[in-house]
Parts: sequence; structure tokens; C-alpha cells
Amino acid sequence: EATLDLAERRRIRSAIRELQRQELERDEEALASKRFRPEHGSHRQDNKENWPQSQHLEEKQQAALAALSQQLETITSVEELTKLLRAAGEYEERKVIRAAIRKLRAEEIEAATLAGNVQNSQ
Repeated sequence: EATLDLAERRRIRSAIRELQRQELERDEEALASKRFRPEHGSHRQDNKENWPQSQHLEEKQQAALAALSQQLETITSVEELTKLLRAAGEYEERKVIRAAIRKLRAEEIEAATLAGNVQNSQ
């Protein structure tokens, strides 16, 4: 609108439209590359074929986590649990150990609070 020449205005508008079109195409290509990756389809097929095996492995992992949870119930030292946490390799194992540490610390805080309340009441 700063120029009075109509032909120049048309060229500017068409250049703006072309830039917008190119930007839209780039965005569409980026979306397409994220959505349609060829390895996704073959990976799903592998999962279907290996489902019984993966189901068995998951059951074994659940049993191992249950055994670990039972073992952690007997441990009453945060330091010992921390050593186990550092040695654990699997995410799920670390998750169970962290939960045991939180539980133990909560019990320690509760015991200290009760001891403090008893002492204050005396």
C-alpha cells in the first residue's frame, strides 16, 4: 500500500502468496515425515508375531518384581536400599526400590513425629 503502482502491488502480493505456499508445503512435509515412517508398520507386525513371547517375558518380569518387592519389605535401612537402587539395571526395578525408600522414610518420619508427640505430652 506504500506504492501507487498497481503492477508492483500485484507482484508483491503474488510473492507473499508464493512464500506462504512454500511455508505451508514445508509444514506439510514435516508432518508427513513424522506421521508416516515405514518402520512403524513392520514394527507392529513384529509385535503381533512375537506377542506370545513378549507376554511370557512380561509375566516373568512381573514375578521377578513381586519377589523383589518381598525382599525389599525385609530391608529396614535406607542406605542398603540406596545401594540396591544404584545397582538396579531395569527401570521397573528402580521404580519399586524408590517406592520402598519412600515408604521407609515416611515410616521413619511418622515414628519421629510420634516420639516427639509422646515426649511433648510428658
